[in-house]
Amino acid sequence: MFDNQKQTIQRAVLAAVDTGEYDIQASLDELEALAQTAGAQTAAKLVQKRPSCDPATVIGSGRLEELAQLCENDGADLVIFDCELSPAQLRNIENACGVAVIDRTALILDIFAQRAVTAEGKLQVELAQLRYRLPRLGGMGKALSRLGGGIGTRGPGETQLETDRRHIRRRIAALQEQLAELKKRRGLLRARRKKEGVTTVAIVGYTNVGKSTLLNALTGAGVLAEDKLFATLDPTSRALTLPDGRSVMLIDTVGLVRRLPHQLVEAFQSTLEEAAGADLLWCVCDAASDEMAEQVDVTRQLMRELGAQDIPMLVILNKCDLVADVPRALNQQTALISARTGFGFDALLQKTSELLVPTHRRVTLMLPYDKTGLISEIMASGKVYAQTYEPEGTRVDALVDLRLLHKVSQWRV
Repeated sequence: MFDNQKQTIQRAVLAAVDTGEYDIQASLDELEALAQTAGAQTAAKLVQKRPSCDPATVIGSGRLEELAQLCENDGADLVIFDCELSPAQLRNIENACGVAVIDRTALILDIFAQRAVTAEGKLQVELAQLRYRLPRLGGMGKALSRLGGGIGTRGPGETQLETDRRHIRRRIAALQEQLAELKKRRGLLRARRKKEGVTTVAIVGYTNVGKSTLLNALTGAGVLAEDKLFATLDPTSRALTLPDGRSVMLIDTVGLVRRLPHQLVEAFQSTLEEAAGADLLWCVCDAASDEMAEQVDVTRQLMRELGAQDIPMLVILNKCDLVADVPRALNQQTALISARTGFGFDALLQKTSELLVPTHRRVTLMLPYDKTGLISEIMASGKVYAQTYEPEGTRVDALVDLRLLHKVSQWRV
């Protein structure tokens, strides 16, 4: 755990209820990885199988006593639940265990607080944290009472959270206003890229599957690429040239996890919209993971929520150098690569070229002077790089929308 002054390690007990709704072992493994990324060491795990969560304490009274004993015996100072806790549940479990209690959402928010670098990223994290904490102020006693507290308490504005609800609501409104302005700017930038004929490829997928490593290998972007969840939070864009000579913009996006908290989806909407506005999605997944198919499903689901379900998607099976037998298809276009060794890059770029249907073409025109009105039409949906005036007309170097090309093709030179 990292507080504002020094680095310490928290010992955590992970707790979960197995209702049969999802693979509890895979979810707990992910929770442990999240805890490690946040700076916690897992001391013990407790799982109770039951049809539903107890409305007061999530787990039954007997298991709650067992949880308290685990904390005492293993020297744990933190309990992390794999589900989202209500304010009453937080309070009741803390009272029973005598240590700080957080849930899966708070843990992910904490990691995002550590990873945000840009001003927009920090604003998005703060908004998500405040939305999460506001209804829970009465139930987050030990988790919030320690200044510089620990996992689940990091982030801007934490000193006001316990006492000033009005301040938090005002701050939420201010953050929403700032982010709305940034969203508007992003939209204008995307529109300008479209107008200029810039083709974009968004790199999406589960966290820690090698998206940033792939971006670095292809473009030398220098993006942080660690073996940790959410090593990349803020989007990074870099140019890449395809085999057919076209230049595309690669956009690295925030990694996904199972049951991504809705606070984060809402707060990071403008960032995630970079994927929704792309011409092609690269869905990167870990070929060495038993959860590979689920990684693709998680990505597809979020893309549907963003309205990006109609954008072509190329599934990229990364880390295939680590496994002997890699599935050749997932019922759609796939590419097998190793971002670490560079294996499969040529085939990846070739498939990308094939999937990206050209929308513009760069041409040189010699327009008669009585046809120069076409230049404004070209500029409306494309780009004019240069124009020179010659005796026979205006020579124009332009990126022309294919829908307009038939009108000007007779003057191509």
